[in-house]
Amino acid sequence: MTTTWCMLAPLRPAARFLTGSTYALLGFDALREPGARVDQAAGVLAAVRTKIPLPADDEVVVRGNAAAQVLAGTSLALGLAPRLSALALAGSLIPTTLAGHAYWTVEDPAARKMQRIHFHKNMAMIGGLLFAALDEPKAGR
Repeated sequence: MTTTWCMLAPLRPAARFLTGSTYALLGFDALREPGARVDQAAGVLAAVRTKIPLPADDEVVVRGNAAAQVLAGTSLALGLAPRLSALALAGSLIPTTLAGHAYWTVEDPAARKMQRIHFHKNMAMIGGLLFAALDEPKAGR
């Protein structure tokens, strides 16, 4: 192993744990109490249903997405199938972002700005998950 590889190797499990545990906790919260998320998701789910068959009950879909985040987040945090877990999380975050942070529909300038910030934060999170999906430890280094 190279010196750099040896020094940086402990960062991989730490990064996976920090990233995955966040999704597991946020997903658990949404699974337990979907609340306003169901109403926020309605428009996006209606649009998706024109292309993909989904359950008619929006709450079921929101809870299903939350369950996927709990499962994939926990798997990523534990280092179990990390590439697949990261891809699943990225996939679940796309509709979450579109439904929860559609800043282009918000009239109030301050609220619009906050939603735009959250939208772009989620885009960065998706980018990080894509990096995690591409991560491949080098054997024998």
